[in-house]
Amino acid sequence: RAGKALAGQVQRVAIEQFLFDRQFRSLTRAADALGIGVIGDIPIFAAHDSADVWANRELFHLDKKGFPTVVAGVPPDAFSDTGQRWGNPLYNWADHTIFRWWTARMKRAFDLFDLVRIDHFRGFAAYWAVPSSSPTAVDGEWIEAPGPALFEHLEREFGPLPVIAEDLGLITPDVEDLRDSFHFPGMRVLQLGLGTDSIHSPERFVRNVVAYTGTHDTDTAMGWIGDPSLPKSEKAKALLYLGVDESSFNWGLIGAAMESIADLAITPLQDLLGLGSGARMNRPGTESGNWQWRFEWTGLSDAVIERMRTLASDSNRER
Repeated sequence: RAGKALAGQVQRVAIEQFLFDRQFRSLTRAADALGIGVIGDIPIFAAHDSADVWANRELFHLDKKGFPTVVAGVPPDAFSDTGQRWGNPLYNWADHTIFRWWTARMKRAFDLFDLVRIDHFRGFAAYWAVPSSSPTAVDGEWIEAPGPALFEHLEREFGPLPVIAEDLGLITPDVEDLRDSFHFPGMRVLQLGLGTDSIHSPERFVRNVVAYTGTHDTDTAMGWIGDPSLPKSEKAKALLYLGVDESSFNWGLIGAAMESIADLAITPLQDLLGLGSGARMNRPGTESGNWQWRFEWTGLSDAVIERMRTLASDSNRER
C-alpha cells in the first residue's frame, strides 16, 4: 500500500540519489587525479526513520509497532549535565544477520571514500542504552558490544580496514584495546591539550593518530581563544605554548598540528580562514542553530593558500 501511495516520492528520491552519486563520482575522480584522498564520516547508529531501520527491523530493539524500546546517547559529561539522548534505535547484536548488514554498510562506505571515520567508536566496545521512555540520558546503562568479533569479520571481508576511530570523550581501556588491536588511528584535538599533560598535547602524540586543530563539535580556534569565559591563565598558557599572539592563534594551532608526528593532520576550513564563533558548526546537546555555516570561495585568498602550502612543505606533509 505504501509502495503505491508513495511511488512518486520514492522515484524522486531515487533520481536525486542517482544524480548525487554521479556527481560525487565525478568529484572523487577529479580528486584522485590530483593525488587527493577523500575522508568520509559515518555515524555508528542509524536514524529511526531511515530506510535501514524500516527494512531491517529485526536488527534493532523495536517493539511490535516499530518504535524503539531503548535508544542511543551518552551519559552526563562536560557538555551536558543530563547527558545526550540521541534517540537512535540500538542494534540487536544477538541477531545472526547483523554482521552481514554491517558488511554491506562498510562496503558502500569503502566504495565511496578512501578513509572512513566512524563516529562514536566507543559504541563498538560498550554503548549507553537509554529507555525510550526517559526524557534525558541520565537513566541509561552501559552494555557490552561485540566490537572485536565485528571487526574480525570485516577484516576477513576487506583486509586491513581504512578506518579512523572517533575516540573522544569517556574512553575506557576496552575501547583503547579495541582501537589498537585493529591498528585504527584515533583522534587528537589540540584545543583539548594545549600546555597540559594530556594525550591531546602534541608532545604526547604517537604516529598512528589524526591531529585536529578542532572538530565540528568544538568552537573554532579563534572563537575558543577569544571566548570571554576562557580563564585568563589558560589563555596565557595556550598563547605561550604556541609562541603566538591572539590575532594569529589559528595559525599557531595549525602549525602545531602540521608539525606534530601524527600521520594525518586536519584543519577545519573555519580555522584556515580565521573565523570566530559565528562560524561554529555544532554545539553538542543543543537542538537548534547547528550545521548552518557555509563556505564561500571568496574567503580562501591566495595568501591563505600560499601560507598553507608553505606549512605543508616545511612539515613534510606534501603528497
